[in-house]
Amino acid sequence: MNKLAVKWTIIIIALVGSVALLYPSYEWYSKTQAEREKLEASGDRPKRILNLGLDLRGGSSLLLELDVSKLSGNESLNDSMQRAIEIVRNRIDQYGVGEIPITKQGEKWISVQLPGIANPEQAEALIGKTAMLEFRLIVDSEKAQEAIQKIDEMENAFNPDGSLTAEAQALMPEGVTAMKNREHYTQAVTATAAITGADLEDARISTGEYGYPAVSFTFNGAGAKKFGELTGHNLHKQLAIVLDNTIQSAPVIQARITSNGQITGNFTMNEAKQLVIVLRAGALPAPVRIIEKRVIGPGLGEDSIKSGLKASLIGFIFIVLFMTIYYRASGFISSIALVLNLIFLVATMAYFSATLTLPGIAGIILSLAMAVDANVLILERMREEYQKGQPLYLVIKEGYEKAWSAIFDSNLTTWIASILLFNFGTGPVKGFALTLTLGLLVGVFTSVFVTRAIYEMLLTANPKEISI
Repeated sequence: MNKLAVKWTIIIIALVGSVALLYPSYEWYSKTQAEREKLEASGDRPKRILNLGLDLRGGSSLLLELDVSKLSGNESLNDSMQRAIEIVRNRIDQYGVGEIPITKQGEKWISVQLPGIANPEQAEALIGKTAMLEFRLIVDSEKAQEAIQKIDEMENAFNPDGSLTAEAQALMPEGVTAMKNREHYTQAVTATAAITGADLEDARISTGEYGYPAVSFTFNGAGAKKFGELTGHNLHKQLAIVLDNTIQSAPVIQARITSNGQITGNFTMNEAKQLVIVLRAGALPAPVRIIEKRVIGPGLGEDSIKSGLKASLIGFIFIVLFMTIYYRASGFISSIALVLNLIFLVATMAYFSATLTLPGIAGIILSLAMAVDANVLILERMREEYQKGQPLYLVIKEGYEKAWSAIFDSNLTTWIASILLFNFGTGPVKGFALTLTLGLLVGVFTSVFVTRAIYEMLLTANPKEISI
């Protein structure tokens, strides 16, 4: 197989592969909004498709703040932020909302965008849960019960996070504190937790007493050993299962338990599902609170898409007309490469499940402009060689070789800038940088590799000249 055949094999494979990659996106966005929501809820959303960002699809944008005052002293703020971002991402992914842009902003803020979700109350509740799971023994001593009575008579005995105020805690015996249960009754428990959710290995929905949904959990090796010691030494005592300073249930320890347990409490199915999610994802290093919420209607996104497509189509038509009129047949070849450039670029983004935003569309347009610029450099060099009276094969060869250094330098400098934007930018800046980076790579391929393959194919037909 000669070199030309190898080149065309590569181009055809790339084109067929691109069409195959774009088809799931085409099929997905051909469905109605209701159909897409139903498939997303059931987890049947295709993986490798082009996602639409908040500004194109509509939805909600949340800004979360990490309560740094509640961080433990042995973990840095940067590490805590990274862990919080990962936990928030895991919770949303398990909730069934995929490909959500979650980024760090400043020192202690997290930006969460929820495209397509105009009523994000459930997601907000899911994100905001600290999910601090603890196992504490119920204390039923006479002193503890007397303190509980006094606390119930106080107006503000509990902090917003469910813990006792300093004034109320001073009434409790040493080593004992108080918490509310799901029915809002106050109960005395040990001041420190014997085991926490850090020792959990898995959590899942199960069926509890009277057929209510419950949450079963499994400890890891170290957790199973500690849980076995706790239950073995406290038979016939009540064990409080506490989540975020609220007692979920307090079963009596009937026998020594090691690796498995169950949380009951008359949960609804939705409550049990959310509890499983937060337990699987882990506990946030500190509480987070929503300090800003914005909702963008889908109508705005539709208008943006229509306006963007219209502007892009008009611009593309003018480019094709200019290139064809000014460079004639060679300009038409460049226009073919431009079409392939767009197909390859969007297909590459679909492969990486990239999110397309309005700044991302700007990045695509800029990368296409860079591809046009590369074609202009090549054609001007070819025109110079043609005017010298060089043979056609030399015109093509010299045109590409002499234009290559300028094409490489211009693309390299822009690519370096886009890499820096991607690494240090956030949100829309990252979207712009991603599409520009991919577009530059694809643009070099179509401007240099594809167009030259077309010219070489034409040379095999032994034409006397090609209009430039």
